[in-house]
Amino acid sequence: MQLVDFSQAEEASRWRAINDGVMGGVSQSQMVAIEQGCRFEGVVSLDNGGGFASMRRPLVLPEGCRALRLTHRGDGNSYQLRLKMDGLYDGVLYVAGFATQPGREEVIELPLSEFEPRFRGRAVAGAEPLDESRVEQLGLLMGQGQSGPFALNLYQLTAVSQLQSS
Repeated sequence: MQLVDFSQAEEASRWRAINDGVMGGVSQSQMVAIEQGCRFEGVVSLDNGGGFASMRRPLVLPEGCRALRLTHRGDGNSYQLRLKMDGLYDGVLYVAGFATQPGREEVIELPLSEFEPRFRGRAVAGAEPLDESRVEQLGLLMGQGQSGPFALNLYQLTAVSQLQSS
């Protein structure tokens, strides 16, 4: 089931930036419409104790969702896909990282069981497990010690109800 069609004209406007400026950093990001999707782009700077750029949008997962499948074209950087279960501005996020190949279109599948609870970048011991029925927000993040310009083209995000066997 399709969750986000990044080729829709209004999709880029559904995202809002949450960058390291909230803690004094100077990183910048934006979501822009491109011909066949959207691009999460910007510059991550480690200056002033910063080091991340992120975007968020509302999202509800369908019942029975077991994984997220993302079609994208990367730039060689690593990113995080992030899910949030409550409507609070700040709180526990469930995070799955993925690496990209420069200039290569890829389809990745991220099982919900592999999303790890984090709060401000740190693991959260004893956090409740991710409950797909309570997810309210989707996010993307670039950081984790990486710096410089980045650009991740996004084409489609779908819900997967049955995991592929290895």
